[in-house]
Amino acid sequence: MSRRERAGSRPRKACCMVSEILEEAGIDREHVRRVRRQVLEGVILLCRWQLQRMEEERPAASRARPRRVQVE
Repeated sequence: MSRRERAGSRPRKACCMVSEILEEAGIDREHVRRVRRQVLEGVILLCRWQLQRMEEERPAASRARPRRVQVE
């Protein structure tokens, strides 16, 4: 379809264009949803791990002093 033919028609929606690109790439909507879910679950797991690390109290005796480094 040329620009002249599209000039008279309505502009295409971005969501339709994305769906079309994914379809042409051979990626179906269900696969994308599964991958998105896995990524979000990974982010949640990372955040929980970070919170758990923050809540743990370390004994004062086990804290190491920072190393002194000489820079030339």
